[in-house]
Amino acid sequence: MATAIGASLALSACGERNPSNGGEASPSPTVSQTPAQTSIMRPGIETPTFTPPPLAPLDVRIGFPEGGAKLDEQAIEALQNLVASPQVAEGGPIVLRAHSDSDGCDDANMRASKKRGEAVKEWMIAHGIIPKRITLIAFGEQNPIAPNAKPDGTPDEAGRAKNRRVEVNVAVEQANADDERAPTLVEEIEQRSDGKPSPSPSGSGTPSAQATPR
Repeated sequence: MATAIGASLALSACGERNPSNGGEASPSPTVSQTPAQTSIMRPGIETPTFTPPPLAPLDVRIGFPEGGAKLDEQAIEALQNLVASPQVAEGGPIVLRAHSDSDGCDDANMRASKKRGEAVKEWMIAHGIIPKRITLIAFGEQNPIAPNAKPDGTPDEAGRAKNRRVEVNVAVEQANADDERAPTLVEEIEQRSDGKPSPSPSGSGTPSAQATPR
């Protein structure tokens, strides 16, 4: 009788074990908890926006190395890049300063430089530039950027080719020198988080007074 009871208990214990685990009881599953991600930014602080730096004036030189007033491929490519520039897109004034070499008389060189300036002006107008934006100034041979003659007095053809040119200047709106300095990124973040104004350039903490328009 005792033997039968022992066998029954042994079978009951075996039935509670996991056969796939070598007879050992299955362990309780472990729940993994991943901590929630937190932001490193303070609440209420806006992400600062990037302000691009102001544009600088654009200067482009259009050459006429072969003489005459016809635009070659390099000149046209330079003008195409010019009219596509952000400076031109701003709509500011454009000044053309036309030059010649010293070959010939003064009057002839003045006319030659003017024709080169007109060729550049007409091309720009044909490609969308408003005529009233353009000012043309002809200088003739007065302002060379290279020697027109060699030390022995013979013509310097390379120098003369450089002097046959039109210099294009595209002006852009400049910031007022009296305006206050823009706050740095650190100052802007501190101002937003503390609710205090950024210090003025003089360091007094008080914004400078603006002049009354007259």
